[in-house]
Amino acid sequence: MPSDPSKLLKKHNKLTHSDMFKVTSHVQRCDGDWIVNTIMVEGHEVPFKFKRKDEYKNVKGARVNMTYYPVVESIAGLEFEIMKVVRIKIA
Repeated sequence: MPSDPSKLLKKHNKLTHSDMFKVTSHVQRCDGDWIVNTIMVEGHEVPFKFKRKDEYKNVKGARVNMTYYPVVESIAGLEFEIMKVVRIKIA
């Protein structure tokens, strides 16, 4: 993942970068060859999701910096807003 969020933010205007989010929940599950990570952060009701080839360390209770953008995901015909994470780093 890129190390400098300011470069990403300049290239893609829909991205948002936030520092010092406190993680309240972190769940990992297999989806084919990928591990899907779902993170909930304090003060937000929308899940933050990202995929990796390998398991990510459990960040529950940690503070993280994330770069993300909103997307709508359809599950069983229902639409849910999620935040797609393009960069995550322990603060």
